[in-house]
Amino acid sequence: MILTREAIATAVRRGDIVIEPFDAGRISPNAYDWRLGDRIRVCEGDELDAAAATRVTEHVIPAEGMVLRPGQLYLGVTHERTHSERYAQMINGDRSLGALGIWVHVSAPLGHVGHAIHWTLEIRVARPVRVYPLMPFGKIVFLVAAGAVSSYQDLGRKYTRTSGIDISRLYEELR
Repeated sequence: MILTREAIATAVRRGDIVIEPFDAGRISPNAYDWRLGDRIRVCEGDELDAAAATRVTEHVIPAEGMVLRPGQLYLGVTHERTHSERYAQMINGDRSLGALGIWVHVSAPLGHVGHAIHWTLEIRVARPVRVYPLMPFGKIVFLVAAGAVSSYQDLGRKYTRTSGIDISRLYEELR
């Protein structure tokens, strides 16, 4: 079950959902409208290797924006940090971005119960497009978990303490 605007607002007031920074005006009918952070990493090289750490160059997105180009993988970050020990989270781009040919976070939209993160975003574009820091960039929905709940923070997984832009750490499993 997905939470509605009223349920999200109530959960934030109760502390069951934490969004930092929070702006009640960003709650839409069934989601919270999150923003792009102010940094982006560009993955280097012509070929990525799942068994090795990805080389990246980090850029601050200037106020006048940054042009993203097709054929490049960008790793961005949400401006907001989200956390809930009660609800699972799912993050996506939105229709406005899709109409610009921007694909956001295609492969890993689920935030488990207990995930406390600034989300790392996998960004691809169909055509050159200029993006800006703190621009609206997608929606996050909150889902009721059925059954016994375990906090992701207690499981000790590799992305438990994400605080910024994470590269793939699949190489840790392939050693």
